[in-house]
Amino acid sequence: MSDETKVAEVVGEIIPAPPRAQAIAAFKTEPPRYAGGSRVPGWDDPVDLTKDPATIPDPATTEVPAELRAEIEDLMTRYPDPKSASIPALAAGQRLHGWCSPEAIEQVACVMRVTPGYLIAVASFYDMLDTKPVGRCRVYVCTNISCSLNGADELLDAVKRELREGDDIHARGFECLGACDIAPMASIDGVYVGPIALDEVPTLVDQIRKGEDPLPDKQLNKRRSVDPEANG
Repeated sequence: MSDETKVAEVVGEIIPAPPRAQAIAAFKTEPPRYAGGSRVPGWDDPVDLTKDPATIPDPATTEVPAELRAEIEDLMTRYPDPKSASIPALAAGQRLHGWCSPEAIEQVACVMRVTPGYLIAVASFYDMLDTKPVGRCRVYVCTNISCSLNGADELLDAVKRELREGDDIHARGFECLGACDIAPMASIDGVYVGPIALDEVPTLVDQIRKGEDPLPDKQLNKRRSVDPEANG
């Protein structure tokens, strides 16, 4: 018996390697994969070469809601390069239209003086910007390590079970929301809520459905701060 075999046997006795099936079973859910193995849909959609070259929308013929225009123009003043406002500007368009629709992108492009293609490249990269209609209310359940160890998969399943046909709510898992101290948690249209118990899910979904404040006592932005000036 070689020295390598002896070492392998000793190590195997001390730290037995789990069977492959057991290791795989430790992961309860496999994250969805799209074309090319990506977690983001649409990133490799082919370009339509039959279309005319993109142009910047004409302000004279492109109607933009006054509030959206004012918000985007304000965002553009906050960056040395106005194009850096693309992400928040698209988010503003998404809030108004429910998703980054062709109309929303056209309006944002008109105000920012860029081509719609420039913004589509941004919107299709970031998965919090939706290039397809999914539902006006977005519920992201964090599924990263801290939340996963505290029942994130069960929480996401419970939220989805509570949804009814016709609910304008998009619930999905999210890689990480950076709020490990309130795991398991979720973001409801940007409002961080947690920790969420399974028996609170029916109340939470009903509040979301009715447009009410979701679990107010568990919202991160309502927790008291050590800074006395930060507490309203």
